[in-house]
Amino acid sequence: MRKRRRVTPVGSGRAGAAGAALVLGSAGILLGLAAGPAQAAEVSFATHCVPPAGITPVDGTTKVEITAPATAKVGDTVDVVWKFVQAASKNPDIIDLPANSVQPSGVLKAAGAQTADIAMQGTRTNPAIPKGGAMVLSDMKGSLKLTAPGAVTLTPDAYTVNAMSTDTKCTPKETVQKAATIQVSPGDGSSSSTTPEPTDSASRSASPSASASASASDGTGSDRTDFTGKQVDIPYTCQSPIGEKKATSPIQIDARKNGGSFDLTVQFKKSVMDSPADIPKGSVKPSMEVVLGGADKGTVHVEGPTNSKDIKTGEPIEIPDLTGTYKPGADGRSTLSPGVLTINALGTTTTCRPDRTEVSLTLDTTQQASGASGGSSTSGGSGSGSSSGTGGLAETGSSDHGALKALGLVAGTAVLLGAAVFTFLPGRRVR
Repeated sequence: MRKRRRVTPVGSGRAGAAGAALVLGSAGILLGLAAGPAQAAEVSFATHCVPPAGITPVDGTTKVEITAPATAKVGDTVDVVWKFVQAASKNPDIIDLPANSVQPSGVLKAAGAQTADIAMQGTRTNPAIPKGGAMVLSDMKGSLKLTAPGAVTLTPDAYTVNAMSTDTKCTPKETVQKAATIQVSPGDGSSSSTTPEPTDSASRSASPSASASASASDGTGSDRTDFTGKQVDIPYTCQSPIGEKKATSPIQIDARKNGGSFDLTVQFKKSVMDSPADIPKGSVKPSMEVVLGGADKGTVHVEGPTNSKDIKTGEPIEIPDLTGTYKPGADGRSTLSPGVLTINALGTTTTCRPDRTEVSLTLDTTQQASGASGGSSTSGGSGSGSSSGTGGLAETGSSDHGALKALGLVAGTAVLLGAAVFTFLPGRRVR
């Protein structure tokens, strides 16, 4: 059990009620015994943002504040916070963005005594943003396991904003100055974690639960091969081509050891949808990005088969078991949590992102060649994706309203399914 103590965050203050619901704020740090006081520093850099097709790219200035411990030891896993003081873009004059429809993610570069790309993830938490309004982005969090003594610098890099199921990718146009430095001293190799202090928005973040439901051993002498995860209730916000739906579904992740890898099965226990139209067989296909945590980082792509029979109007649509293979990218205890769920049906895509997630399964893993750590592990599917599902909208003066199509505002019978996707109804799971 890790021992933690609170440290007052640098630059923290009382935010308004709306601000507290939007961002993590100047994050405090719960420090392990090896970690030093928190530090926060702001940097700004010229940025080029590429929005969805049909919207003109924009050049702007990004201002970022990075919070991290000032000192730590080798073996510590330190958590860092990326706060957007100013995004490089505004909402274009095309459509108002509803509340809680924008989510950022990005990369923080570690250099010096240790080099690494730290994956940063924010929550889908924002106020309603009018046309031409400033983009309000939640704080992003990430973690880094320290492996060598010396000075480790942290520098913001590219980031992506997701809004209304569209992506805007923003990259620096100049050399970015380091935003924080961690002085790492030699340690005994034991790991202590520093975690940003919870705020109103942090309570809705997608950071995995600390509890473990099952454990697998990769060490020799273990004959166990099957591992059952716990059932966790995951609230989703689903963006269909014609609107937003919210739903909560119990989900369970199970694993079977297969050499150094694990065959995963993701079950939706009570996810039943009523079809708004007749749907022919072979036209509905689900997939998910399982989020890795703990020792490992990245995502694992799992997917299910298409519907095997026609579905009549009003009949339930069930999500079948989703399967894939997890190839570990790190040694240690790795967690698996439900992530972004995608439904392709009748030529449309509905993307469901968890408002928060929780660990369903914990495995003892051994690093494999080309493993998942820091990236994605793909198996048995037509593609893979990141659980962050990130992207967004850049500022533009363009009057090209063809971009509305890129935002999913299309008509016709092809979007009928989107109107009912993930209207979850309680009921027994049918295999």
